[in-house]
Amino acid sequence: MKGVDGLLAHQILLLLLIGYIIYTIDIKKNYFPVPVVLVLIGIGLSFVPFFTNLHITKDIIFTVFLPAILFTSAYQFPLKQLKQNAGIIAVLSTLGLMATAVLLGLGIYWISAWSTSVSMTAAFLLAAILVPTDPVSITSILKQSKGEEKIADIVEGESMVNDGTSVVIFTIFLAMFQTDSGFSAGKFISEFLLVSIGGIAIGCFLGWLMSKIIHYTKNRHYHVMLTVIIAYGGFYMAEALGVSGVLATVAAGIMLAFEFGKNIKENHIQQSLDGFWDILNPTLLGLLFLLIGIQGAEYLAFSEWGLALGIFVLSILARFLVLGGFVYGVPAWRKEFANDFSTTSLITWSGIKGAMSVALLLWLENEVGGKDDLLVSLAFAVILLSLVIQSVGVYPLTKFINKQDK
Repeated sequence: MKGVDGLLAHQILLLLLIGYIIYTIDIKKNYFPVPVVLVLIGIGLSFVPFFTNLHITKDIIFTVFLPAILFTSAYQFPLKQLKQNAGIIAVLSTLGLMATAVLLGLGIYWISAWSTSVSMTAAFLLAAILVPTDPVSITSILKQSKGEEKIADIVEGESMVNDGTSVVIFTIFLAMFQTDSGFSAGKFISEFLLVSIGGIAIGCFLGWLMSKIIHYTKNRHYHVMLTVIIAYGGFYMAEALGVSGVLATVAAGIMLAFEFGKNIKENHIQQSLDGFWDILNPTLLGLLFLLIGIQGAEYLAFSEWGLALGIFVLSILARFLVLGGFVYGVPAWRKEFANDFSTTSLITWSGIKGAMSVALLLWLENEVGGKDDLLVSLAFAVILLSLVIQSVGVYPLTKFINKQDK
């Protein structure tokens, strides 16, 4: 047993070292963001015997990686931008995500009939895996592009909230897939509201409670310890109560930022927290994307890459249609952007699939065993295509759009 534990420790340390090296030498990040490099390196490492027994599970992603990643992005998200874009972020991450899942599911069902037929329920389940966004690799690029800061805020805010929405959608479609039961709109809405509101309520309460407790000590180390407890404890508590741990963690982070924002004297506290979380976050992200590459390699040797490419194109098209409908359909939002088509195109392209899609995929893998390897392989392939093509393409797209708009 000690030998196994020792091997795992050595594997993790080596992966952490690789992640550190890639982050350090990342000079051309505008063209090839770090997560893409790490995933491709992970795929290469899967052929190295030293890493053959290294696997990541859904539980590891949900209980180790996601709470920290979500909490960091939530409490560091600029409160001013959140207030300004609250309406469009809320709509895109709920109604927009649902509409995208429906369109994509129908598209997958239709296109699969031309090669390997996929059932309607399986198509919607696959769509639920592919709709959450993870712009971690491109938000810095958007913010560095002149005039795209607002779009970066919308993309990042949408991603924070839609993770919780996607989990609810996925669990409902997974139950339908496993039981062959029909879809009930009433059950879907009631469960969605219960899980979402419950998670948000727990997160807001814990965030508020921590903002009060944190004043009882001036020790910065204890401040950091409290945030770790809130980030992970809030997630675990919400999940134990049957509500969204993802939304609980996000709500706790936002609530904490709100409380800090009311009193400028608390800047030293936030600086202490940034010092810790700004180290932990890239460390976890580097390790996660390497593990995604190692895990996904075994599913990429399959014959339906043509179908995977078609699903990837459909995911872009479905997101574009939904976003276009909201941006063009709501006059208040349409007035906010100088060019509706450019805005829709850039937000669409920035909706990269990442950590949450992989977590849901591994959840599916855990539930179906080896019965539906095709769905798992298709999902991994589409996620990989999204990470590489969209991440690499976002910088040239911003330059092209800025040139055209001028």
